[in-house]
Amino acid sequence: MGLSVVLIEPKIPPNMGNIARLCAAADASLHAIEPLGFSLKDDQLKRAGLDYWRHVDLWIHPRWRDFRDAVSRERCLYFSAKGERSYVEAPYAENSVLVFGSETEGMPARIREKHPDQLFRIPMRSEVRSLNLATAVGIVLYEAVRQTGLPLDGKVETP
Repeated sequence: MGLSVVLIEPKIPPNMGNIARLCAAADASLHAIEPLGFSLKDDQLKRAGLDYWRHVDLWIHPRWRDFRDAVSRERCLYFSAKGERSYVEAPYAENSVLVFGSETEGMPARIREKHPDQLFRIPMRSEVRSLNLATAVGIVLYEAVRQTGLPLDGKVETP
């Protein structure tokens, strides 16, 4: 069991395709919670993921509740522009579940309110509302890899 990335109701096919490629590169599972804003057969989704889809451990959950029932909440770390603490302060573990809201709605308020101690943000200038979802996932995922020293290409990165 390694790192997992969770997308709550993703809307933009190229974002999920790019995130799938990131997950393949970092050996992380990818979970998407429906409804999706696109079909899994979407050409833009496939194109962004290139030929790496066979390396992606992809899980589709019909509802948040289905995902929540399948994964221990203690493993979840939530990322939102509305978080107060920096993503570098997150307590990453080898089995962390990195949860991100949708491109249009962000992290649902009910989740932010229920898990304030597990909520983190990527610092940025105040004039910028948010980062592209795939960019945010890449920043957080590779910080988790760095901090945990999880091996990539058979090499263990030192924290």
